[in-house]
Amino acid sequence: MKIFPAIDIKDKKCVRLVKGDFDNKTEYEISPVDQAGKYKKYGFKNLHIVDLDGALSGETVNLDIIQDIVSKFGLNVEIGGGIRNLESIEKYINAGVEKVILGSAAIKDKNFLKEACEKFSNKIALGLDAKDGYLSVSAWKENLNLLTLNYLKEVNSYGVSRLIYTDINRDGMKQSPNFEETTKVARISNCPVIISGGVSSIDDVKKAKSLKNIEGIIVGKAIYDGDIKLEELVKEDA
Repeated sequence: MKIFPAIDIKDKKCVRLVKGDFDNKTEYEISPVDQAGKYKKYGFKNLHIVDLDGALSGETVNLDIIQDIVSKFGLNVEIGGGIRNLESIEKYINAGVEKVILGSAAIKDKNFLKEACEKFSNKIALGLDAKDGYLSVSAWKENLNLLTLNYLKEVNSYGVSRLIYTDINRDGMKQSPNFEETTKVARISNCPVIISGGVSSIDDVKKAKSLKNIEGIIVGKAIYDGDIKLEELVKEDA
């Protein structure tokens, strides 16, 4: 199973949000590039990056940082945050990222998702962020009256290569991921699923390894707060 240490970028700094709330964030002293280098040094191969500035603006705000990380460390990077058009996807792919994560724009416009999957084969990941089973978009400020599973069934044949399922209620809370809902998503998804939100201990990571159609797990705040040691975590990285 793949371990994805997380880097969230805001104002060129590493930050962590609680439940996606920009007013409830912790800033860390280390720069995103240095943090990526630290993960590389420990032996991690994959990296989950969210451009929070991009999520707010809809632009590829931190493209230079992403390029820097990919070129320096050769990590398999998945990047998300405000990616709303084919041009932005192309910029990231040209920068060398492994997967581009589409969220709000793809959920609001299924044709955009379909077109992206057709044009950039095997490069598109779909980020589904859910609260109580219903999808949220626009940096989690807008709750849709749309069940996650129903939406997934509608787009399951489009050719998405990876699905990232986040339970908003768990994000940044370190209360363990919502394994029950994630299992339901993984059961019907045509592509492998990444677990996101709430990882609190190495036991959560070990539990994820036992689930079917789970490709990996994203670990963020538990690393920064020291609840999970990197040398312990990297041993679980297949």
